[in-house]
Amino acid sequence: MAELETRELEYFLAVASVLHFGRAAVRLSIAQPALSKAIQRIETRLGVQLFTRSSRHVELTAAGEALQEHGRHALNAVSAAARNARRAGESHLRLVLKPGGDAGLLSGILAEYSRHPDAHQVDILFSGPADRADFLLSGRADVGLLFVPFDDLTGLASETLRFEDRVAILPSTHRLAGRPSVRLSDLDGETLPSWKGVPGVEGTGPAVADVVQLLHLVSLERMVGVLPRSLVDQVPPGVVCVPIEDAPPSQLVLAWNEQDRRPQVASFVNAALDSVRYSPVSPVD
Repeated sequence: MAELETRELEYFLAVASVLHFGRAAVRLSIAQPALSKAIQRIETRLGVQLFTRSSRHVELTAAGEALQEHGRHALNAVSAAARNARRAGESHLRLVLKPGGDAGLLSGILAEYSRHPDAHQVDILFSGPADRADFLLSGRADVGLLFVPFDDLTGLASETLRFEDRVAILPSTHRLAGRPSVRLSDLDGETLPSWKGVPGVEGTGPAVADVVQLLHLVSLERMVGVLPRSLVDQVPPGVVCVPIEDAPPSQLVLAWNEQDRRPQVASFVNAALDSVRYSPVSPVD
């Protein structure tokens, strides 16, 4: 029999994280005396003291620090095992993307995948501006369409579906609006958006959460923007898109959790690659 149950580990880690029995009890939605007794039972069973307690202070002992480190990994492993078991039994795949963030490729990908004999139902999930990687890492989605270098691929495997250039989104009255192309240096000193939830992208202008908000603020001459071309196929009156000749290309990639080796995920990835490989639209613009 296991010396500690999962629930007991959750109780211990809650106290260890805040070093306060009252606050931990509130977080766990249980009474403080019940939590204190549960910790005492754990200490008795293990034969060690996990906390030193006084009327004013709670500290971890050396044994408590060891259990905190290894217990967190153990809980993560249990959660991952349960999540993978559920996913292995699922009869559908979940694909996450930002609205309009498929560069026109999604219908072809789904059509190609539907021809596979082992094809599953594909559920489409829409994300915020920068949380598609979180969907994949947490197991809320199985595969996702992400843009590099804007999305962080840490912990993910990926295949590039398309390269595309980037464009400057400008008010039609802007000094650069009539040019056939611009360089990045031409945009020095311009007001750029602060993208909500996108680390490492610090603009000087108002915060925006999506392309629609960006286009609206550009039309009001509040800022300019830089985006992959496919994200701005259509722009409102008063807004123009000008190619940036020296901007490194962005990549639309199909990504999935690097630990996920299920055959249904591999099948979808192969279908996506076949789709763009034989598409009349070249994957490299």
